[in-house]
Amino acid sequence: MNENPRVEHAFLAGGCFWCLEAAYLRVPGVVEVVSGYMGGSRENPGYEEVCGGGTGHAETIRIGYDPSALSYAEILELFWKLHDPTTLDRQGADVGEHYRSVIFYVDEGQRAVARSSLAAAQALFDAPIVTELLPAPRFWPAEDYHQQYFDLHPYAAYCRAVIAPKLRKAGLAAGPS
Repeated sequence: MNENPRVEHAFLAGGCFWCLEAAYLRVPGVVEVVSGYMGGSRENPGYEEVCGGGTGHAETIRIGYDPSALSYAEILELFWKLHDPTTLDRQGADVGEHYRSVIFYVDEGQRAVARSSLAAAQALFDAPIVTELLPAPRFWPAEDYHQQYFDLHPYAAYCRAVIAPKLRKAGLAAGPS
């Protein structure tokens, strides 16, 4: 095993960041996942401010991954399975612009892969995909209590009712049910 892998980053928004974070933490080749905010107009926003609306931020995860073990295309393949990219500004009962679906790309290579991935994913859905493809702005890490939320609170109602079923559906270990 490579003790010091080269790390690349992917930035994804697809509903509550707890859901995406829990899933990607279970993917071989992922070395780090951080929940945070991207795409808004305010510097260093907080959770209450983002959820209150008007900042333009989306709940986003920053995935650090070893590209020799996991490709960007594989990261995106899982992304389409973890949320409904056909609903605008919502995932299930989570509603608001901060729950929108976005792929923030870091360079033209990621943009090209994301465009191709989105086109291929469209065949999986009856409705049009509304996921935005945007250049990555600054990432703002969320407050500490949001990090590794599912792993620290597996019995919380949201974790049991929303996150664990998503993990099971994606074939990832879900923990307690």
